[in-house]
Amino acid sequence: MTDSFGENIVHLKNLSKEEYESLFKFSEILNSSTHQDSLIEDAIDIVIKVINAERGLFAKYDETKDEFTNVTGRKISSKSITSLDEFSSGILRKVIKEKKPILYHDVQADPNLSQFQSVQIQKIKSVIGVPIYRDGKIWGVIIADSQLNRKEFTEENLTFLNFFSSLVSLALDRIIQYEELEKENRILINQLQAAEEIPEMIGNSSAMRTLSKLVHKVARTDATVLIIGESGTGKELVARAIHKLSKRKDKPFLAQFCGSIPDSLLESELFGYKKGAFTGANSDKIGLLEAAGEGTFFLDEIGDISMALQAKLLRVLENREIIRLGDVNVRKIEARIIAATNKDLHEMTKEGEFREDLFYRLNVFPIKLPPLRERRNDIPMLAKYFVDKLSDRKITIHPHAIKKMETYYWPGNIRQLINVIQRSLILCDSDKLTEEHIILEDQDETKNFNGTLEEFEIFLLKKRLEQFNGNRTLAAKSLGVSVRWVQLKLKEIGEQI
Repeated sequence: MTDSFGENIVHLKNLSKEEYESLFKFSEILNSSTHQDSLIEDAIDIVIKVINAERGLFAKYDETKDEFTNVTGRKISSKSITSLDEFSSGILRKVIKEKKPILYHDVQADPNLSQFQSVQIQKIKSVIGVPIYRDGKIWGVIIADSQLNRKEFTEENLTFLNFFSSLVSLALDRIIQYEELEKENRILINQLQAAEEIPEMIGNSSAMRTLSKLVHKVARTDATVLIIGESGTGKELVARAIHKLSKRKDKPFLAQFCGSIPDSLLESELFGYKKGAFTGANSDKIGLLEAAGEGTFFLDEIGDISMALQAKLLRVLENREIIRLGDVNVRKIEARIIAATNKDLHEMTKEGEFREDLFYRLNVFPIKLPPLRERRNDIPMLAKYFVDKLSDRKITIHPHAIKKMETYYWPGNIRQLINVIQRSLILCDSDKLTEEHIILEDQDETKNFNGTLEEFEIFLLKKRLEQFNGNRTLAAKSLGVSVRWVQLKLKEIGEQI
């Protein structure tokens, strides 16, 4: 690249005023560009304008696979061309083989080039092309073509394009390094947002032993996992455990909470966006699915996303590809997908609230987490773990305090237990937690209820529906009744709820 750069400087005196102005304009773009896509699109538009071509292309070349990818094609109208098939792969390979700029005024008259199928189909007449170097190797190819015999396709313009390509090469290292730093920054930000410590999988109950076996088995595969469980049962903990036990353990683990987030914001976080995609999009932004690379991406509360976003996630799972907001280029992703929900997705598909095809794509390997009330034998062990973790003092737990916790319903599961232990440590002034230090939510409200049995049913049903975010299936299961009973009761007291 250095020799080519030096040779081009000698020929600079032959450039036209328009070409000088274009080089100056592009040098300004180089100083402001922070992403490959923006740089390359601007570069192609400049090439088309200066050479007066009808189309331009920047194709990235993978020497290891010997193939062209990541196409950025543009028309003279500044419209994008998304398919590499519209350009001649033969001419692209000609540039790779020659390792120098090429110029053809009449491709149709050249027997070595007219044989290419795309040349005939697109009726290409004139072609000009130049390689883009990075680290001494061809990183990509810029070509411009026309269906006419363009007089602007001259040796002078070839010199311009060669010098132009040198400027592009100089910018690539800086931009690629910037993108890598940005990707690392996205990963660090995501990890910091999830920095709240989650306890390890603690417990020796039958339910936890079964869970541990499932986690170890699925971790050895790349299967998509759907983690099902009530709020606070540790769904993200299980997702992290699967990642840590997998061959991807040295790659990033990124997570995104999907509940109560506007579609536009969630979509931009997941897929990223292109500069100008919407007001405030001042530069390209990489999405979390892309930033996860070959690691693991965790979608928490997948049941809360809209039908429109469900369709886009289906494409991710089916084709392993995304499109950034405001972009037309398809990008491949390699991250393993793990999703979680506290809702009954199967029931939601019956009610038309969740796409059936997406459900089956997610439900390749379902893991159901037991609520704390179904693993009460683990409560003493969990309580001691949290006391030791949250206190800098040596504190024991009185058997009556343990008994009080074992007989409680725990609607908030592990997360609620952590809060209760933390509160008890604040109240405790001695080296022993007693029954009085264990303050449980809603306990007194239930104990002091003075209504009729029918009113208590309504009261309890409301509480359970509130606890399970309106999920009738989970509420019915917790009460030991059928979903039909819940539906009838809601219809009966509809005026009150």
